[in-house]
Amino acid sequence: MKSARVAIGAIALAVCAAALAGCDVSYLAHSACSEIRLLWNRRPIERVLERKDIEPQVRSNLEMVLEVRRFASQRLGLNVGGAYSTVTPVDQSAVTWILMAAEPDRLTPYTWYFPIVGSVPYKGYFNKASAQAAAAVMQARGYDTFIRPAVAFSSLGYFNDPLLSNLLSLDRVVLAGVIIHELFHRTYFLASNVMFDESAANYVGSRGAVEFFDHIEGRDSRGAADARAVVQSDMRFGAFLERQEDKLLALYYSGKPREQILQQRTALFHDIQADYARLKPQLSGLERFDLDKVKLNNAVLINYQLYFHNLEDFAALDALHQCDLRATIEAIIDLAKGEPDDPFGALHRAAQLRPKYPLPDCVNGPAGGAPENRPARP
Repeated sequence: MKSARVAIGAIALAVCAAALAGCDVSYLAHSACSEIRLLWNRRPIERVLERKDIEPQVRSNLEMVLEVRRFASQRLGLNVGGAYSTVTPVDQSAVTWILMAAEPDRLTPYTWYFPIVGSVPYKGYFNKASAQAAAAVMQARGYDTFIRPAVAFSSLGYFNDPLLSNLLSLDRVVLAGVIIHELFHRTYFLASNVMFDESAANYVGSRGAVEFFDHIEGRDSRGAADARAVVQSDMRFGAFLERQEDKLLALYYSGKPREQILQQRTALFHDIQADYARLKPQLSGLERFDLDKVKLNNAVLINYQLYFHNLEDFAALDALHQCDLRATIEAIIDLAKGEPDDPFGALHRAAQLRPKYPLPDCVNGPAGGAPENRPARP
């Protein structure tokens, strides 16, 4: 009860700060109420495990989450605290709905400002209809928009986030990566640079899953092999996105009339879809583009850029530290703290000290399969 009161007070304070900063108070208040509900309904995982009627997969995943917590704290040095020691039941696969927007002739996201986290290129809603209504407003203003579900989120260490029950249906390798991803956010968050925050957390989450399954099951286990396949897939998809970005930027900065640019980008989007269809069979883990359901536009591409930007530099930094992921995590954080205005530049310069390709097994796996060795763009 005490922790709940503290959470309520903290959220109320955030809402007041939002009001002073000129933010949408009704939006913050609704979000605060939704967060309070998730915190209020959490139950200790160890107590839930005492029940006899839990499905085997759910029990296995709950037990694994507790192991991932211990591993992330003891082996990776992440700030775990009380996060994910509890579980909250939710009755939907998506807990929040994320809205993104961008101008149709620019690969630059529209941003919103919030206290603590600063400028962010998306806005989350706990209700899909609210996200759709907000998207309609942005579309009327001429923006590309994209709405996607989010199955997890982090309060950045301000609360002991519960495990949301919708995550228990995930593949165990994906689940381990999601937990480590969110724990990285809890450990470090660079305000107003979501692309760095998400790309770093994405790399650490996927690589952390490799380390976890290496540790508990062995390097030759199925779990370790599947986790390495996810890392390799992330690298391939990141390189794919950079190639598509290069094509679009060449058009957007060509100096052609805007009407002509908008016409020609339709053909480029068609080519991107065809390229992804050829790549998709080589990818493991969660679905990236779901182009059967989503019409490709700048907002869609930017959404994925946030999570897969310059992954080759994170991998090179990992190689530089001899696949000691804990040391790599510390280096990522130190580089961002040292150059908060240009963390990708700092990362790229540090990565130039890397050994030559092929990278070690921690990135490519025993069978190799290195991503293409192309210069990263800071």
